[in-house]
Amino acid sequence: MVGGMRYLREPALPGPGEALPGRDHPLFAGPEHHAVLGTRLHPPYPATTERAAFALGCFWGAERLFWRIPGVHTTAAGYAGGSTPNPTYEEVCSGRTGHAEAVLVVYEPASVPYHDLLRTFWEGHDPTQGMRQGNDVGTQYRSAIFVTSEAQHAAAQASRRAYAERLLAAGLAAPTTEIAPLDRFFFAETYHQQYLHHVPNGYCGLQGTGVTCPAPST
Repeated sequence: MVGGMRYLREPALPGPGEALPGRDHPLFAGPEHHAVLGTRLHPPYPATTERAAFALGCFWGAERLFWRIPGVHTTAAGYAGGSTPNPTYEEVCSGRTGHAEAVLVVYEPASVPYHDLLRTFWEGHDPTQGMRQGNDVGTQYRSAIFVTSEAQHAAAQASRRAYAERLLAAGLAAPTTEIAPLDRFFFAETYHQQYLHHVPNGYCGLQGTGVTCPAPST
């Protein structure tokens, strides 16, 4: 899971027509329930919940950040933001799908506001690194927020502006984080789901910048 290799130039997303073709159906079903929360991993989800997705490097550590938040109904590791339907992990790692390693977060907005998820996202990784996160190098490790509503989109943009100000004030670079609609989320293989619950001492390369995410203005 460790990218390790340092590239001489920035990895690039595949252009139109360059992505792998993928397949019509997933190759794996995955577990039925979340290993920590006990809730359904796949839809349908309760009508009181909303969905969001975040990419912040290796999804093993990223998923654990979100399942620990009170008010989160379920989480899942998967792939988003690319062109290849129903990819495998090996295909995503090839850099030819356009997908990022992402975490689906199904949450109860009455219990946990979306801004709390954004704060976990911003403070849980370094969003200034482009197509990498620490030693993990490649397009699949880029920083991204995938939104499912206009309200999420507006909140994500506002948080990126506010967080960018704090990063620059701390002498760091501006975030390279993309904000895009969550068109489709493809569940990762079973062994990736809640990986750090099953392997508590497993690899987690995430590290924040020490800059905090400001609260939204009222």
